[in-house]
Amino acid sequence: MEKVLIVGAGAQGGPCAAILAGEEQVKEVRLGDIQEEYLQKVTRRIKSHKLVPLKIDAGNINDLIRAAEGVDTILNFTLIQYNEQLMQAALACNAHYVDTACNLEFLDRWISGETPKFHDEFVKQGKTALVGCGFSPGVANVITRYICDQLETIERIIIRVGRSSPTDTGEVVSAWEPSWSPEVLLEDYADPPMLLKEGKYIDAPIFSNPEVYTFPEPVGEILLSSHNHEEPYLLPRFYKEKGLQEVDFKYPVDKLAGAFVKMGFAGDHPINVKGVEVVPRDVLMHLVKRPGNSFLEESERSTPQGDLTGIMEISVDGSHEGEKITHLVSYVFTNGKDEKLKRQLIKTYGTAHVYVALPAVVGAKLVSRGDLEPGVITPDSIVPWSFFTGMAERGVPFKMEERVIKRTAI
Repeated sequence: MEKVLIVGAGAQGGPCAAILAGEEQVKEVRLGDIQEEYLQKVTRRIKSHKLVPLKIDAGNINDLIRAAEGVDTILNFTLIQYNEQLMQAALACNAHYVDTACNLEFLDRWISGETPKFHDEFVKQGKTALVGCGFSPGVANVITRYICDQLETIERIIIRVGRSSPTDTGEVVSAWEPSWSPEVLLEDYADPPMLLKEGKYIDAPIFSNPEVYTFPEPVGEILLSSHNHEEPYLLPRFYKEKGLQEVDFKYPVDKLAGAFVKMGFAGDHPINVKGVEVVPRDVLMHLVKRPGNSFLEESERSTPQGDLTGIMEISVDGSHEGEKITHLVSYVFTNGKDEKLKRQLIKTYGTAHVYVALPAVVGAKLVSRGDLEPGVITPDSIVPWSFFTGMAERGVPFKMEERVIKRTAI
């Protein structure tokens, strides 16, 4: 992988460019974004002769094809509504493709058993489109495979994600400040969660099935609820023949986001306000603070939300050699208390927030080496240890805590 195009220079596109600019084998990193002024700020922060900033409209296929001419791989860090255009650009330029989140059309085709769109075209070109290779989906899928590869039968996969509370700023009331794309986050909260129950896909109401889940410290007790996410769509296709009956994903309840959703601010149809047609979601997206600024503001002395710790726990019920087993993995994906690691990451990449960008880079490396089959695939196809090793080689040791409970009856 010598030449790459990254589309989207925000909270994770910027870190991705910084990571790839430091890769010896990578000779050119094209970084595209529609906001030219912001793009220039990111470029100045990274300070690499390999970096080529390009103003790109991700909704314009001709823009994308011109920018991608001659690259080996396209990495997509823009909105999921542009996934298909970017995949088409990859095909037009005979390049591999990697993104970190899936759009609903892809997920609907996936659970129906249909061949993913563009799969045959990528196979014909001998290229790979690796979709959903960020943290979650991405790391979540690879860890799940790591567990499931050790079991002969699988009944239930439970995924829980939590974060510690931010440092108290002294404010009585705070604004909504998403740590990643507010458009995608709001959509995830607004869409009914998909669950697998008794082997069948079902829609659940938003913010349903609440539970207070206890993570290891410093996260502790967090209120979670069912949340629309890729994993319940993606995982069953790989483990149903092992007997999988249930996949359940829960995420922290964001009461501000929930209030906005229930008030109608996720709506994308115009409403009349005093004689003016406005789109509620556009109003909210105009007012919300963009998380991309965090990449520009980080320093070794002060990192926004730098004390946050995030933990993902994945529990799988199954069996091995006739014994009933529950295998639980606890993975700290960002450790706000590990000052040494944060300083090292900031020194190396200019940011400690690499938990979405770094998995995408590792996936892109595996794709470019030919380690993954051609076509449109998901991270469930990745051999876990090759992925874990790729993370560690780039400064993030892959540490998991495992508990295995065996239930024996005589």
